[in-house]
Amino acid sequence: MKTIRLTMGQALVRFLDNQYVSFDGQENKFVHGVFGIFGHGCVVGLGEALQEKNHSLKFYQGHNEQGMAHAAIGFAKQNNRRKIMAATSSIGPGALNMVTAAGLATVNRIPVLLLPGDVFACRQPDPVLQQIEQFHNYTITSNDAFKAVSRYWDRIERPEQIMSAAINAMRVLTDPADCGAVCLALAQDVQGEAWDYPVEFFEKRIHFIERRSLGDNAADRAVDIVAGKKKPLVVCGGGVRYSEAGQVLADFCSEFKIPFGETQAGKSAIAWDHQMNLGGIGVTGGLAANRIASKADLVVAVGTRMTDFTTASKWLFKNPDVEFLSLNVSTFDAIKSNSTPLICDARTGLDSLGKKLRARNYHSGYGDEITTIKDQWNTEVDRVYENEMDGKDYSQLRVLGLMNQELFNADAIVVGASGSLPGDMQRVWRPMMPGTYHMEYGFSCMGYEVCGALGVKLACPDQEVYAMAGDGSFVMLHSELLTSIQEGVKINIMLFDNNGFGCIDNLQRSQGIPKFGCELKYRNPDTGRLDEGGASIPVDYAGIAEGYGCKVWRVTNSDELRVAVNEAKASQVSTLIDIKVGFDSMSDGYESWWRVGTPEVSEKPEVIEALEGLKSEIDKLKQF
Repeated sequence: MKTIRLTMGQALVRFLDNQYVSFDGQENKFVHGVFGIFGHGCVVGLGEALQEKNHSLKFYQGHNEQGMAHAAIGFAKQNNRRKIMAATSSIGPGALNMVTAAGLATVNRIPVLLLPGDVFACRQPDPVLQQIEQFHNYTITSNDAFKAVSRYWDRIERPEQIMSAAINAMRVLTDPADCGAVCLALAQDVQGEAWDYPVEFFEKRIHFIERRSLGDNAADRAVDIVAGKKKPLVVCGGGVRYSEAGQVLADFCSEFKIPFGETQAGKSAIAWDHQMNLGGIGVTGGLAANRIASKADLVVAVGTRMTDFTTASKWLFKNPDVEFLSLNVSTFDAIKSNSTPLICDARTGLDSLGKKLRARNYHSGYGDEITTIKDQWNTEVDRVYENEMDGKDYSQLRVLGLMNQELFNADAIVVGASGSLPGDMQRVWRPMMPGTYHMEYGFSCMGYEVCGALGVKLACPDQEVYAMAGDGSFVMLHSELLTSIQEGVKINIMLFDNNGFGCIDNLQRSQGIPKFGCELKYRNPDTGRLDEGGASIPVDYAGIAEGYGCKVWRVTNSDELRVAVNEAKASQVSTLIDIKVGFDSMSDGYESWWRVGTPEVSEKPEVIEALEGLKSEIDKLKQF
C-alpha cells in the first residue's frame, strides 16, 4: 500500500479538498473553504496546513467564532446543502463560541463542519492555557459541550484517527436525513503529529445524494387517504427547497386544486403569486393559510418539522376529522403530528402521489374559497404595506412594503432570523423568485442575520443580499460585517431600530405583564428599575458600521429610504441603512395562537386574566 507522510492537520486539509457531491447527475466540490480565528489551539497545526499552497480551500479570517460559523451555515443553506464551509478555532472560549452555531445548524438540518482545537492528548504540559479541568473526569474538555448540539462528534487523539472520523463526518454532512453540525475536536499536539497515511485516503471521493423513492405500497396507502378527503392542505417546508421540488409541488397543487401554506424554511420555494399559494402558515402566518388550515380535513406535510410555530402549538388544525400525511427523508420528522409517514424525497414522493391521484381523477372539493381568501389576504397585505402610522413613528410594515414592492430587485435575497421581523416577513413578504427568502427560524438565533448574510453572498455573489436585522440582534452579533469589508464581499444591512426588543415586549404585555426590561432605556431614576420611566438611549448604529468602513444612511421616512436603498445598490462596499421605526409597528397574529408559560400565581389581575385565556385554549385542544 502506497503511503505519504503528513501531519494530521495536513491530512485533514488534503482530504477535505477532494470531497465532491453528486446530485441528479450534477457534480460539485463539497468543501469550498474554511473560516477561522487562529489561536494557540489551531494556528501551528491545522493553521500551518491551511497556509500551504498545495490545496484549493480558501481561508476566510473570521472575527467572532459564532459569527463565522453562522456565515458557514448561511453558505450551506443557500446552496441547498450541497456545498459547505468548515470553521476552525482555538480551544476554550474560541471553541465554546461555536456551540450556539452548532445548535443552529443541527436544528435547521444544515451541514456545517466545526474543527475546534482541543487540549494536549499527551497531557504532558497540562493544564494548558484555556483548558478546563474537571476534577471528577479528566477526559472532559470544553468541546464536550458540542455533544448536545452536534449530529456527529469525535475527538482526535492520534493522527490516524482522522481517517475514520473524516469519513464519518462526510457521511453525516452529505446525508439529507441526518445532516447538521459535525464537530471534530482536534487535540492541538496531534494536529502537528505525522503519520504514514495511505494515498487512497486522499483520492477524489464522490458522495452520491440519492433521491429516495416512495414505495408503491406506501403510495397506495397515502392515496387511499387523500381520495377520501375534500379539503386537503399542503404544508411546504424546507425539504421542498433542498430537494429542488418547488416546481413539482406547484404543479401538483395546481392539478389537484390543493392549496398550500409555507413554513419559514419553505417560503420562496414557489413564487408568492402562485394560484394555490396561501402564504405563511401558523403563529407567524397569514389570514389565508390559517383560515383554510382550521377547516382542512387532511394536512400533507412536505419536508417540514411541524414545529409549534407551524402548527400554532398543535392548535391550528381544528377539523375533528383531520388526518396527517408527511413526506420526509427523515423518519424522525415524518411521524410528527401522528402523521402517516411517507419516507421519501419530496420530489419523487410528489411524483408518485401525483400519478396515482391522476389515475383516480382526484380533485379537491374546494370551490371559489381559495381565490376568495387569497384576494382578502392580498387586500390586507396591501393595506399594511401602506400603513404610515400616525406621522410620529415610521411603520416597520411600511418599510417592508417599500422594499418588497418598489426598491429591491426581484432576485434580491433577504436574510433574517429573530425578533418581530420574521413574523412580519413570513406574513407579508412576497418573494418574486425562488430562493430569495432566507430565514433561520428553527433556532431563531439573534445575531445570525448579518453573519448569515455574508455566507449567502459568498454563495450568490451576483445577487444583492440584504440582512433584515433589528437593533437588538445587530448589537448581539455583527462581527462578520468586518469580514465582508476585508474580503470585498458586499452585503447590505437593513437595521430596523425600534429601540430594543419590541417582539418580546409585545409578548410580555400580551400576558398582562407591564413593560419591563425589553426597551433600550436608561434605568428609571425614580424607581431604580428598567421600566417605563427611563429615557431612551440614542444609539448611532450607522456610526458603528461606518467605523468598519461601510457606507451608511440614517432614515426616518419613506423618501429618505428610497434614496438610501437606491444609493446602496450602487455601492461597491457593504452598506448599512439605520431605519428608525415605531416600537409597536409589527403585524397582527391573524387567527393563530402560541402557547407560552404564563404564571399561575400573580398579584397582577391582567396576568391571571391571560392565564384563564391560556387554560381556555388548552381546553379547546382536548377536543381535537
